[in-house]
Amino acid sequence: MHTNYYFLRQLAPALTRQLQGYRVVTCFSQEKDELVIGLTDGTAEFWLKCTLAAASILLALPESFHRARQNSVDLLPELLGQEVATVEAWPQDRVLQATFRSGATLVLKLYSTRPNAIFRTRPDAAAQLFHQRYLPDAELQPTAAVAPDPQEPNPLKAYPSLGDVALAYLRTQGYDPAPLDTKWQLVRQVAATLEHPAAFYITRLTDRTRLSLLPVGDVELTLPVLDPIGAVRRFVPLLLNRRAYEAEYAQVRQLLEKRADEAATAAQHARKRLHALEHTVGYRQTADLIMAHLSQIPAGATQVEVVDFYQDNQPRVIKLKPTETPQRTAQHLYRKAKNQQRETQELSARAERRETEALAALERLEELAALPAGELRTLRQWRKQYGLDPAAASKAPQELPFKVFEDSGFTILVGRSAPNNDLLTQRYAHKDDLWLHAKDVTGSHVVIRHKAGQAIPQPVLERAAQLAAWYSRRKSDSLCPVTYTPKKFVRKPKGAQPGQVVVEREQVLLVVPANPFERE
Repeated sequence: MHTNYYFLRQLAPALTRQLQGYRVVTCFSQEKDELVIGLTDGTAEFWLKCTLAAASILLALPESFHRARQNSVDLLPELLGQEVATVEAWPQDRVLQATFRSGATLVLKLYSTRPNAIFRTRPDAAAQLFHQRYLPDAELQPTAAVAPDPQEPNPLKAYPSLGDVALAYLRTQGYDPAPLDTKWQLVRQVAATLEHPAAFYITRLTDRTRLSLLPVGDVELTLPVLDPIGAVRRFVPLLLNRRAYEAEYAQVRQLLEKRADEAATAAQHARKRLHALEHTVGYRQTADLIMAHLSQIPAGATQVEVVDFYQDNQPRVIKLKPTETPQRTAQHLYRKAKNQQRETQELSARAERRETEALAALERLEELAALPAGELRTLRQWRKQYGLDPAAASKAPQELPFKVFEDSGFTILVGRSAPNNDLLTQRYAHKDDLWLHAKDVTGSHVVIRHKAGQAIPQPVLERAAQLAAWYSRRKSDSLCPVTYTPKKFVRKPKGAQPGQVVVEREQVLLVVPANPFERE
């Protein structure tokens, strides 16, 4: 409500008293939609900062301001040197106008949509617009005050400048069910109070911090009505702090919810796969049955029916390859059984690990909810303690031309094709990044971004290796060996085909091919 007409009509006379004789010495912008004006009377300074964004209108009067050395643009050069004569609020409007002794004017249009600043060196001069896309603002003029029409069936329409805070106050006074005469009486009383308020109130209303001229909502501070400038200086920093807190709180909560969801989903996948392995006939049992019935298997057979002594002597048909001996088939099955046993162990360990990660994220969410509300410093200290960085999480990795995954704060990049692998390894990867590739087969290059002072956790390495196996020719294997080494030990020989590299000082990790980040 600090840009509402009724507050501006209190603020304008205070600004006139404060700024008469002050001259504009600087006018610039260093952020999008920001207009900063500095004034001085030769001994004291005064700052006015406007945020003229449709999503956020803010009129701040900071006691001091430090201009950035970079990304700062001077604006309205003809405004410099102008001496303030008066500051006025336009009748029944959210517009503040500063008139200078030369006849120049600066109009601050503080509408909730399409805000703007309009400067004229004299009344008949062309308008200079802060937001030049709002061309109709060049013709913006104050409208004459109109007395409320007592015949209006809706009293609120007769007082269009009341705003939602005044409406909330009226409802606390029984406005909605009241007869029309009572409604008119209540609205007139509220309008009179707004024109001559007893105090300013910083209040919490509908989960928003407001500067109000009425005691409505959860009143947190009561400020003297004779100091509207001081009221703005108390209100705006508090509002900005709470906006920052709410934004960071939402980011951290979203990050933790995402981690908990991804970890729980990965654990569920692992448990399902583990259940399937434990409740299906294993490779070892099939191999044992083949070896036990070798005498019954003719050469070149494509299948054989045997008595399955593992399943209560039920008959079972086993498929065979006619091009290899039954002993050879059994040998392959025994090797797969060994890999299957290792896969079972890995799945069990992964499920437990991911369940632990999900539980930890849920515990962090409970701690986050218990933090003191509105205390930004406490939130940032807590976030730093657990390595939660919403700024990093909010980046858009999709801008990179690779598959991108985030895991425990580490970025994993996966090439999409042979030329794309070259792009990833030769141009995007840093020498200290970790490079991975499925061993001895074609597949995607995978890179884990290096983080200074932080070793790559084993779970992150394993999941990146799973990606390297998944995006390779070994995708359907039970287990896949994956090569990994710092990128500085990966080089591309002259004349090599796209995606071909030579790897030195490699290590090998055996993993189950999978995309651990894929959801059902």
